[in-house]
Amino acid sequence: MNAQERGGMKRALAAQAASMVIFGTIGIFRRHIPLPSSMIAMMRGLIGMLFLLAVMAAGKQRLFREAIRKNRITLAVSGALLGFNWILLFEAYRYTSVATATLCYYMAPVIVILVSPLLGERLTGRRIICVLAALCGMVLVSGVLGAGFSGGAEFTGVGFGLGAAALYAGVMLMNRKLRAISAYDKTVVQLGTAAVLLLPYVALTEDLAGISLSLRAAAMLLLVGVVHTGVAYALYFGSMHALRAQTVALLSYVDPVVAIVLSALLLGERMTPLNMLGALLVLGAAIVSELPEGTRKEGEAQ
Repeated sequence: MNAQERGGMKRALAAQAASMVIFGTIGIFRRHIPLPSSMIAMMRGLIGMLFLLAVMAAGKQRLFREAIRKNRITLAVSGALLGFNWILLFEAYRYTSVATATLCYYMAPVIVILVSPLLGERLTGRRIICVLAALCGMVLVSGVLGAGFSGGAEFTGVGFGLGAAALYAGVMLMNRKLRAISAYDKTVVQLGTAAVLLLPYVALTEDLAGISLSLRAAAMLLLVGVVHTGVAYALYFGSMHALRAQTVALLSYVDPVVAIVLSALLLGERMTPLNMLGALLVLGAAIVSELPEGTRKEGEAQ
C-alpha cells in the first residue's frame, strides 16, 4: 500500500467513525424536539432524502432507475420498516435513558442471528453463546433485577427499544435481498419511502393543527434531518467502499459507546454496575458475532 492509498484509508476511517459519532448523538437531540415521534421520523426521512439527492447531484451522480425498479418491492418493505423503526426508537428515548434505548436497539444483530436458521443459515456454537450473552446483558441493562425498578416508564422504554431492534433486524434482512443497486440509490429510496408511508400515518394519528414549534426546536429537527441523516449517511456510504466489511461492522459500535458516554455527561443518566456489565455483554456479543464474517458486504446504519 503506497502513501496515497494509506491516506485514503485514513480518511475513510475518519469519515466512518465520524458518521458513527453523529448517529450516537441523535438521542440527545430528540430530547429537545417536542414533536410526536412519528412526525420526527417522517421529517428525518424527507430531509435526509433531499440532502442525499443534493449530494448526488453535486457529484454528478444519478439514480439508476432500472436497479430501483428491479428491487422496488424489497425497497418499499424495507423503507416502511425503517420508518416505523425510527418511531419506536424515538419513543424509547422518551421513556428510558438514551443509553438503555441505544443498547436495546443494538440487539438487532442478535435478532438476525436468532432468525438465521429460518433462512437456511447454520447457527454455530459461537453464535448461540453470543445470543445467550446478549440476552443476559439485556436483562441487566433493563434494570429488572434492580431493587428500584418499578416496571413503569422504564419497562415501556425497553419494550420500544427492543421493538425498534426487531424492525431494524427486518431492514437488515431485507437489505440482504437487494441485488445490483448502489448504496446511495438504496438509501435515497428507503428514506423517501419511509417519509411517504409515514405521512398518512402522521395525518391520521396526530393533531397537526395543534402542533407548534419554537425556532430552537425547528432548528433541532432540521439538524436531525440534515446532520444525523443526510450528512451521516453521506459519510457512512461515501467511505464504505475503501474499508473492509468487518472494519465497517466493528466501527458501528462506536455509536452506542458515544450514546452511553454522552447520556452520562450531558443528561446525567448514570448506569449502575449491573447496567454496565449488561452493556458489556450486549456490545461484546454483538461485536463477536461480526467477527466470523469474512466476505465483503454493505453495512447497516442507524
